Order: sequence, then structure tokens, then C-alpha cells
Amino acid sequence: MPDLYTFSPTQIILYGVTWCGDCRRARQILADKSIQYADIDIEQDELATEFVKKINRGNRSVPTIVFPDGTTLTEPDGATLTKKLEAYQQTA
Repeated sequence: MPDLYTFSPTQIILYGVTWCGDCRRARQILADKSIQYADIDIEQDELATEFVKKINRGNRSVPTIVFPDGTTLTEPDGATLTKKLEAYQQTA
């Protein structure tokens, strides 16, 4: 994906890890809403790790979710993510 490490991807990108409970919750919310997204494991992708650290002032905070409008959410709770996804679906 050519726009993987940018603030203007063509689809939602979730940067996370397999063992993270918040990442699993975010993935489930995206699945429940039938939203297509790219799921990038930062433990398997060094460039993704650096990109997440850039977004989060040096921290490997996950999930970090980047939206096509250039906005990001870092470690969002379920309500915040749901609200953002509902707004996203209205503009998509």
C-alpha cells in the first residue's frame, strides 16, 4: 500500500499489535460496522513502528488509527471510535 505511512491514506489504517485488548476492541468495532481498513502489526513492520512513534510523540501507543481525512485516534475508547466511524460513514 503506497499510502501506508501518511496522514492521508485512501482507507482507514489501524496500527496495532496482536496481544493488545484495545486493538482487538477497535478491530471488532470496525468489523461490526463493516468498515474496510488496513490492519498493520507494528511488531512486524519497523516503518509502521516509527510512524506510530512520530504520531504519538515518541510513544508506541496502540491502537493508533489514521483516517483518510488526516485525523488520528490513539487508544480511543469504544464510544469515541464509534462516533468517529459514524461520521466517517456519512462522508464515505
